[in-house]
Amino acid sequence: MPLPPLTGHLEARQRLAQAALSDRLPQVTVISGPAGVGKQRLALWLGQLVLCEQPGDEPCGRCRACRLVENLGHSDLHWFVPIPRPKAADPDKAVDEAAQAIAETLDERRAKPLYAPPDGMASHSIASVRLLQRRASLTSVEGGRRVFIIGDAERLVPQESSQEAANALLKLLEEPPIGSLFLLTTVDPRRLLPTIRSRAVPVRLNRLPDAEVRGFLERELDPPLAAPALAERVAMAAGSIGEALAAGDESGKAYRAAGQLLEAVLAGSADRYERAMRQAPFSARGEFTAMLDALADTLGEAARGSLGQATRRPVPAGLLNGADPASLLRAMERVAEAREAAYGNVNPQILLAVLGEELAEVL
Repeated sequence: MPLPPLTGHLEARQRLAQAALSDRLPQVTVISGPAGVGKQRLALWLGQLVLCEQPGDEPCGRCRACRLVENLGHSDLHWFVPIPRPKAADPDKAVDEAAQAIAETLDERRAKPLYAPPDGMASHSIASVRLLQRRASLTSVEGGRRVFIIGDAERLVPQESSQEAANALLKLLEEPPIGSLFLLTTVDPRRLLPTIRSRAVPVRLNRLPDAEVRGFLERELDPPLAAPALAERVAMAAGSIGEALAAGDESGKAYRAAGQLLEAVLAGSADRYERAMRQAPFSARGEFTAMLDALADTLGEAARGSLGQATRRPVPAGLLNGADPASLLRAMERVAEAREAAYGNVNPQILLAVLGEELAEVL
């Protein structure tokens, strides 16, 4: 199934198209912006543009190269996505394992182009970077440009509490192979190594207008949403198609869990510990890390509400009644620390018990 068309970001597309047509496109670009606004889809659009056989302000969409990109099948477009860390100890076998995992993920995205965010514990390990280096050393299959997209590039850093993967990528970006184009996407470029940022040209994407989010949902959702549900989904998305797509499934579950945790924190120590004990103790992956992400976002919404701004998601009433914005920001810092600790396979029950205590102290 082909990818849905890119929605919005016309100004950024025009600038990039002009740079491509005048051969002024930088070899390394960092595309940043809020989660779910289409950063990786813009990177794929740009890859399609430079590989198109009839380039213009937009990819023609008709030539063989365009069709291959839309189906994620172009031999010279390499999309690297976060994956679980390979288990193989041998470096070569780990690279093969990474290649297989990435291929399986792209197969899933071909089958379901409206894909969910990657698992919270997935990352770009050193094996993925070695795979990238290996592919970058090869010549073009089609005889033209080669495009390397590194989605969620901030996940290069949390590699066994080191920066090994990001540093390995840095060596490649210092002297990119001729004819190659590297596109890194991230929510926040400050989460990339400064040395990587210094070698890249930044492109910032903003949130989409509600009308564009609504139009996308009307075109792509099957079955379609009823008018009231559609309006609610657009309002909750706050300019993010990714948020709009996720609001009806696992993301909604994560936000409900985050709200329940905050209610328990505000209720007292007995409720906090009871909630921690209900957490599965055997894995810090998937639902748990998604809940932590939703927890940070909910605290951010509470901070908006405490400053008199409209909140875009439900927030526990106890956080809105006289809450101190500074306390909410400190709480977000505690969640960020817990999120980082989750990468180290810390027991989620213990992590949640400690986090509950820390949140109770600052809220």
